[in-house]
Amino acid sequence: MNSTYDPDDTHPGPGAESTDLMHQARRLAADLESWRNHLHRHPEVSFGERETAVFLQSQLASMTGVEVSTAVAGTYGLVARIGAGPGPHVAIRADMDALPLVEVSHHRVRSEVDGVMHACGHDGHMAMALGVAQLLSQHWDAWGLSGRVTLVFQPAEETPNAQGKTGAPYLVETGILDDVDMIMALHMDPEHDTGSVRVHDGACMASVDNFQITLFGQGGHAGYPHQTVDPLYLMIPVLQAIHGIASRRVSPLMPAVVSVCHVVGGTTYNVIPSEVTLEGTLRSYDSDVREHMIRELERAASLSENLGGRYQFTVARGEPATVNNPDVNRIIAGVVEDLTGQRPLRTGPFGMGGEDFGFMTEKVPGALVFLGCRKPGSPAVSLHSADFDLDVAALSLGTALLTEAARRILTVK
Repeated sequence: MNSTYDPDDTHPGPGAESTDLMHQARRLAADLESWRNHLHRHPEVSFGERETAVFLQSQLASMTGVEVSTAVAGTYGLVARIGAGPGPHVAIRADMDALPLVEVSHHRVRSEVDGVMHACGHDGHMAMALGVAQLLSQHWDAWGLSGRVTLVFQPAEETPNAQGKTGAPYLVETGILDDVDMIMALHMDPEHDTGSVRVHDGACMASVDNFQITLFGQGGHAGYPHQTVDPLYLMIPVLQAIHGIASRRVSPLMPAVVSVCHVVGGTTYNVIPSEVTLEGTLRSYDSDVREHMIRELERAASLSENLGGRYQFTVARGEPATVNNPDVNRIIAGVVEDLTGQRPLRTGPFGMGGEDFGFMTEKVPGALVFLGCRKPGSPAVSLHSADFDLDVAALSLGTALLTEAARRILTVK
């Protein structure tokens, strides 16, 4: 980290500044809702966020002292920079893409794009990042800030391209984080009420690797199976071994998931096929466990050779686990307590879902925190579901949290 940075200096305790900043964020509520609603009505899928980028650029262009770079890494990603002097350099990530889902009809604000919706809260993430830019640009001099803030609007968090890459590694490879001291991100949390914030030190989201195993046999007539090498028969011990990896080949103290999700084989009822393909995913928090599971998966596939078949095994490596830095979390936790009067929730890791923010926390100390967005009294919904919705009241707290964390870091003496 920057030699002038000391995380112990960034929590001065609750004071007028924190209270005033919460009021400032609440005064932005109408803008935050307007930004979020526009983005929600006009969702775009991974690597196709053209109009999203145009809208973000138009909003950032109206803010004094905000320098914007577009088409970062040849994508629709944007980087907004505030400040240019010496001091700490803080980055904040907001993802931009939506999902290929048909939204339910009862939402007040709905997608206007057939078959596409913001079912993971990225519209809220972008709105909060715009709110941070607005507050910092308005109060930079009055707050006496020294250093820099980089807002990273990242495309394609959800879905990799044909090369198997999501948006984060492309942006990291451009060097935008090379001189950054720390990075923060918020993620909407529809399972917890608005006003709550969840933090976790260490691995909080899983690494994600997708695999394909093709088992080759010898096809033939279903009435004469003894004249064939049936790949469906080869698949039986292979599947058993795969399903035993997480429960019997990995320590029970280490979170791990291996799931077969897609099986393809055969064309009709009376022909034994010559091959069958299995596809699935591997999830873990630990890099050694990740490599061990890949080896065990190929070992399972090789069982087909004992029965006269052969196999082809490939792994598409995805994002690493997202690992939260305790020092960054400590700053965020202090801000949460001062803004809300409550300690953040510590419920353990956030789940075995993936987050390509992990590419950024590999490069820079950082933290991803979950921001409650369930309207109190409403039923819990899931991320990536057609009925996902968020309470726009959560946006003010998220904006204040990120802004105050950045303000404390940039006022280090």
